[in-house]
Amino acid sequence: MVRTDFTQMRCPVARAMAVLGERWAILVLREAFYGTTRFEEFERNLGIAPNILSARLRALVEHGLLEKCATCGARHEYRLTAKGRDFFPAYVALKGWADRWMTGPDGPPVLLQEAATGREVTSPPLLASDGRPLMPEAVRVLPGPGATPAMRARLLAKVAEDA
Repeated sequence: MVRTDFTQMRCPVARAMAVLGERWAILVLREAFYGTTRFEEFERNLGIAPNILSARLRALVEHGLLEKCATCGARHEYRLTAKGRDFFPAYVALKGWADRWMTGPDGPPVLLQEAATGREVTSPPLLASDGRPLMPEAVRVLPGPGATPAMRARLLAKVAEDA
């Protein structure tokens, strides 16, 4: 079976999955969010094979989520870029979902706390304009400016069907 190349798809979510859907990628970013910067730290904290870690770090650098910075001697650090930091809210949302649905009986192994206040960091719920929780069935999907004619027709047909 031929693997689909998500990097060539028009959908930005599919293109994001080409990078973030690779095994270990989100966990490498998690460690970067938690302050890990050096190869050896990523390797130790994740328990990941060095060749796999090298490939993930290289991909995250190539796609602009991390930057490789020279430090003393031959050592390098990996630091989040603006693009990488912009993924943090999505990570917090994913962590919240995982803490709710995938955590064992002892509870989540990691809590996020705002350094200045000591309050727990959580992803805010999606709310409708009247303050009620916003569920998928209450959202209308419309074609955006980058939609192909076929996508535009499909989405507008669905809107008309639901009206």
